[in-house]
Amino acid sequence: MTRFALTVEYDGRPFMGWQRQAHGPSVQQAIEESVTTITGEATTCHAAGRTDAGVHALGMRAHVEVAKPIEAFRLMEALNARLRPAPVAILACEAVPDDWHARFSCVGRSYEYRIANRRAPLTFEKGLAWQVPQPLDADAMHDAAQRLVGRHDFTTFRSAHCQSASPVKSIDRMAVTRADDRVTVRVAARSFLHHQVRSMVGCLTLVGMGRWSADDLGDALAAADRARLGLNAPPDGLFFVNATY
Repeated sequence: MTRFALTVEYDGRPFMGWQRQAHGPSVQQAIEESVTTITGEATTCHAAGRTDAGVHALGMRAHVEVAKPIEAFRLMEALNARLRPAPVAILACEAVPDDWHARFSCVGRSYEYRIANRRAPLTFEKGLAWQVPQPLDADAMHDAAQRLVGRHDFTTFRSAHCQSASPVKSIDRMAVTRADDRVTVRVAARSFLHHQVRSMVGCLTLVGMGRWSADDLGDALAAADRARLGLNAPPDGLFFVNATY
C-alpha cells in the first residue's frame, strides 16, 4: 500500500464542497471515484481542509492510499484524465510516508478572499469573486484586520454548525491589499472555524464601507456572540491557497 500526497486545484462552483454529500457532487467524491476507476480499489481521500459549497482551491493538499503498483506521475496523469470535464486538477503527486496525513500533519493553512470592488456586473469572474459596488477603503480594512491577529475566542465569527471543539484560534497574519478594482484579503493560521474567514471578511467589508470602525470590529470579537456578526461574506471569492507541513 502506497500513500500519495496530492496537490489539488478546483473551481468550487459545481460542488457542494470538498466533503462527500448525499445531496450533491463533491470534490472528494470526484477524486475517490477516479482513483477507483484507475485502480479498481475503494479509497478515502483526506484533505487539509473541508471547503464549503462554492469555495475554491489553488493548492489543496490531500492524500489517498493505493495498493496497485503505480508511479506517482502516472497516477497524477491518470487522475487528470479521469477527472475531466470536472473543474478539478491534480497539480502534483508524490509518495509519502505512511504516517503523513494531509489533515493531521498540517501545521498551517492560508486563504485569500477576492473582492471585485466595482459597479459593473462580473463577467469572467462571476462566482470567482464577491462583487461589492460601494467604494471600499482597503487601508482601513487592513488596519482593522490587525485586531483579529493573535489568539482569540472567535465565537462571533463561527458558524452555528461548526463542529470544532473550541472557538479559540490563533490568526498568524492577515492583510488587505488593493490593485485597481480588486481588493484581496489574505489570512493564515494553523486552523480555522467553519465560516470564520467569510465572517471576518464580511465584517471587514463593513469597515471598508465606513459602516463599522476598527473599534466596532474589536467589540464584535470581544463579545464572543454570533448575534454580533455584522455580515457573512458569500463563498464566491474564497480560495484555499495552500497548506504547510
